[in-house]
Amino acid sequence: MTERLMLLDTASLYFRAFYGVPDSLKAADGTPVNAVRGLLDIISRLVTDYEPTQLVACWDDDWRPEWRVELIPSYKAHRVVEVVASGPDVEETPDPLVVQVPLIREVLGILGIPIVGAARHEADDVIGSLATQATVPVDVVTGDRDLFQLVDDARGVRVIYTARGMSKLEVLTDASVVGRYGVLPQQYADFAALRGDASDGLPGVKGIGEKTAANLLRDFVDLDGIRAAAADPSVPLSATMRARIADAAAYLDVAPKVVEVVRDLEFAPFDASIVPLDDEHRAEFERFAETWNLGGAAPRVLAALGND
Repeated sequence: MTERLMLLDTASLYFRAFYGVPDSLKAADGTPVNAVRGLLDIISRLVTDYEPTQLVACWDDDWRPEWRVELIPSYKAHRVVEVVASGPDVEETPDPLVVQVPLIREVLGILGIPIVGAARHEADDVIGSLATQATVPVDVVTGDRDLFQLVDDARGVRVIYTARGMSKLEVLTDASVVGRYGVLPQQYADFAALRGDASDGLPGVKGIGEKTAANLLRDFVDLDGIRAAAADPSVPLSATMRARIADAAAYLDVAPKVVEVVRDLEFAPFDASIVPLDDEHRAEFERFAETWNLGGAAPRVLAALGND
């Protein structure tokens, strides 16, 4: 089998599982388990369909890093329910999902799927670093458009995009990104900075939407080229556009660093190989599955991960 690494944007997937599976599914003690079951079924589907040989659950050790907030204070601000001075702010998360996150971590550990995070960084940054440093083809599984910047046909990096649901997964390549937005993957971060993204609290440049951002990048390649053109009277650019870019100078000074994923994080060694469970972990998983009422999700994920 050809080596292939699959990187899971884990929070993106367990939120999708939580909202996609009925919350009537509970353990004997009344604890909801819909997100746990749903995530395991998502993993089963992904591993069966795309046949990775390595699998990593990338984690948000800090879903709203302070260094990004310092640059753009509105960054994800609408999702904050409690500001924590000494650590990551508390994200708006339904209580029935909050109680399942420790169970998700536990079952991933039993199954031998490494959970990889990084202090002061989001899962996006973990994914960006692992994908960039990988020596084998990579599938990134996410519902987050920001990770389109990682797509790279030459290196075999694809995005399996989940935003339309697990029954309508899209595999994004260089051509897919160009077809969607009119920009290359390596231009996507500049494109997102110009356009803005309300879901992340990024204001963008006033008056510049997707089409205009794509046209500017087509003509001037990147954000530096656009800003240089706007400052050069000899370049054919409307006065209105020059003014918009000039007025957004402070934002454009910092936006790229916020939008671009980090690619150079270092990690302690870990083994991401998908291998069958040994007898001890198989028994532990079966006990977990019975205690937490995993139902059919348990044998499906076992089978997908190579357990007879």
